Amino acid sequence: MSSNKDDKLNLEQQKYKDFAQQRESKRPVLTNCIKAFVIGGGVCAFGQIIQLMYIRYFGFTEKNAGDPTAATLIIISILLTGLGIYDNIAQWAGAGTAVPITGFANTISSAAIEHRSEGYVLGVGGNMFKIAGPVIVFGTFSAFAVAIIKMLLNYMGVFR
Repeated sequence: MSSNKDDKLNLEQQKYKDFAQQRESKRPVLTNCIKAFVIGGGVCAFGQIIQLMYIRYFGFTEKNAGDPTAATLIIISILLTGLGIYDNIAQWAGAGTAVPITGFANTISSAAIEHRSEGYVLGVGGNMFKIAGPVIVFGTFSAFAVAIIKMLLNYMGVFR
């Protein structure tokens, strides 16, 4: 596809494109991957520590400690977003901060913070789900589709 675009460039445009590619700085892909792995793994390890604390100190079972752990991670990421710390971590770590729970909470809270000057209903309420809304819809639809498939497979006797 890009070769078709290159065919349409005149000689001067092609020279400029080649010049720009020579001057473009190389991305540190390995370093970025390591940063993302460390921060993403750190977030997950921190979540595991929180879950173990709920199990040990608050009497939760392994089965029901997940919900308060997720809520705690969401609250922490919202607080870090509100204080401007999450953005600094995300700038350094890149994709490592896209761990689903904390990344999703950051997305919603940053959109809410950005539009708070427009009021609570139209600003915060109307805009905080612009980015997160498609994720919620896709998740809900995917869960529905998987449930239908599982129900059909159960009906056909695959899971008996």
